[in-house]
Amino acid sequence: MTTLPDIPLPAGIRSRYVDGINGLRMHVLEAGFETKGRPCILLLHGFPELAFSWRKIMPALGSAGYHVVAPDQRGYGRTTGWTADYDGDLAPFRLFNLVRDALGLVSAFGYKQVDLVGHDFGSPVASWCALVRPDVFRSVTMMSAPFGGPPPLPFNTVDTSAQAPAEDPVHRELAALPRPRIHYQWYYATRTANADLHQAPQGVHDFLRAYYHHKSADWTGNKPYPLKSWSAGELAKLPTYYVMDLGETMAETVAKEMPSPAAIAANRWLPDSDLAFYSAEYGRTGFQGGLQWYRCGTTGAFNNELQLFAGRTIDVPSCFISGKQDWGTYQRPGVFEAMQASACTNMLGCHLVDGAGHWVQQEQPAEVSRLLLQFLHRTAVDRTH
Repeated sequence: MTTLPDIPLPAGIRSRYVDGINGLRMHVLEAGFETKGRPCILLLHGFPELAFSWRKIMPALGSAGYHVVAPDQRGYGRTTGWTADYDGDLAPFRLFNLVRDALGLVSAFGYKQVDLVGHDFGSPVASWCALVRPDVFRSVTMMSAPFGGPPPLPFNTVDTSAQAPAEDPVHRELAALPRPRIHYQWYYATRTANADLHQAPQGVHDFLRAYYHHKSADWTGNKPYPLKSWSAGELAKLPTYYVMDLGETMAETVAKEMPSPAAIAANRWLPDSDLAFYSAEYGRTGFQGGLQWYRCGTTGAFNNELQLFAGRTIDVPSCFISGKQDWGTYQRPGVFEAMQASACTNMLGCHLVDGAGHWVQQEQPAEVSRLLLQFLHRTAVDRTH
């Protein structure tokens, strides 16, 4: 077995493996593990990230009295037991199985209840955990990706001719714009996406540098606002990392925004020494494990099982945290509003953190830690009354 290099972790965080988690040998980072019997917080990362993405807030949560657990999720990093071939089985990467991964992990640690935080694609996993098993996941914090509720079942159709759902016309309309475009999630579902990233002309390290920069508050073009509708004309207003120029790869897209050597040297939230860990891990594993998650979402193949929960809401205490400069809040028009109006019945706060783009817990860790602890304290007080 190949010995992997040490992870450049802050003091108080350890790396370990947990076997037998829904077929996985799961790699996790832990803080606050020294004292038994603490309440647990589970942190779920997104794409293209790792458990390492939580390194900046884990010590603060541990110091506040929590046992903090952050796994490399299925398809990522040092977690093994998965395969990700383009022509392989997508079912292990569907949302319900990712919920099963999270449930298996907290059970392995001996917890019957935990508080849950998910960022980016980890946010829908966290949302579904809270919706499906509110008895275990007693609070949920969603970061950067709001949750609009389960997909609806066809309703009141008994006297109408049943028709198979048509392909969303927005994709043809995007491709037909005077400046032809493609939505990044549908690009990520293509056969070539993994090679485009893993064999990026600029190398994995510089690809990730440009990608993280482009979606951060450092990129001055990130000034998000709500879009009016899920239509080609509105979606085309999104930055190119979300709605790409058709025919360009993501590596080519973000290369145009590569920060200068001086800007890289001045970057405090993601110094090159930290980025080198991401680039080494993705250089080793490729990106297909994470891309399989997008393929599950864009094919619609697993939408039917999500409809099992049509009309259900998240009823545990909920919170949303995003960067004020993060387009992720608005990339699906109406979802941020639906989350607050109907999808979450016990929403205790929506916080848009200034000076942060998409990587909010890395760009502004002190403020994210403060908001999380404030929310968790409030939910703990509410439970005792």
